[in-house]
Amino acid sequence: MEFRQLEYFVAVVETGSISAASRRVHIAQPALTRQMQLLEEGLGTPLLDRHARGVRLTVAGRMLYSEATRLLDERVDIKARLLALGSGQTGKLSLGVTVTHLWVPEVAKLMRGYRERYPQVALDVFTLLSGPQLEKLQQGGLDAGILYHDDHVPSGIEARLLQRDHLVLAVPASSSWVQSPPRRLVDLAETEFIWGYRSVSPVYYDRMVAHFARLNFEPRVVQYGADNITILSMISAGLGVAIVPAASSSHPTPGVRFIELEELTTCDMPLWLAWRAGEVSPVLDNFIQMAVEMFV
Repeated sequence: MEFRQLEYFVAVVETGSISAASRRVHIAQPALTRQMQLLEEGLGTPLLDRHARGVRLTVAGRMLYSEATRLLDERVDIKARLLALGSGQTGKLSLGVTVTHLWVPEVAKLMRGYRERYPQVALDVFTLLSGPQLEKLQQGGLDAGILYHDDHVPSGIEARLLQRDHLVLAVPASSSWVQSPPRRLVDLAETEFIWGYRSVSPVYYDRMVAHFARLNFEPRVVQYGADNITILSMISAGLGVAIVPAASSSHPTPGVRFIELEELTTCDMPLWLAWRAGEVSPVLDNFIQMAVEMFV
């Protein structure tokens, strides 16, 4: 029994005769008659009672008609779902984003635009620092990640540069630096800094420290925060100042002011979209293409 034979059988039932069905399915009447005979032989039971004015269904024929219409409808549904899956119209995408970049307009626009264009794709977003994102990408726990990295991605990872960020000074709104901003890092030599842990984002940390070493600047660190949002909260509480990505200014943090310094602007902090090499599903490919479009 073939789907083609079921389609012919349904046409015969719904038109009431072999001749009318042959016109509907666009095959010669003798060929259609032969297909009905082969279907009955294959099932081992008559399906049609033939008479001068057409055909009538047998008991077996009535049952087959009910099942055939259901099977044909399911086939259409399966084909549509497979086509949608293969083209990335449906599925699931697990995306890692640093907590800093959730608030960046371009990143928010990318996630919103992807959701609007592919509403049947489940977009799961996880806020993770760059280091943990890379680990999860390598372990298969994420499909893609928006993170800081240098120009040399780890083995097994592919990446696309989205944009280049830089560093800024974040200070409490009550700080004297707001009214009289420092001109150089050396002006901050005696200032108490809040710092991040290297373990949570080694590439970001090392890139920043290397930049300060070239400038012969060593911050006086007195506090540590787990991530940028924690650090900004500590600054708001007046616990110190910090050097953070310029993207942090996109996060609405009361009590914090951001100051641009030329020596910080020259510290290039590239933001990448990363994914596992050789594992680009249709849904991921669509996301990558949209990211390329938006971050041109």
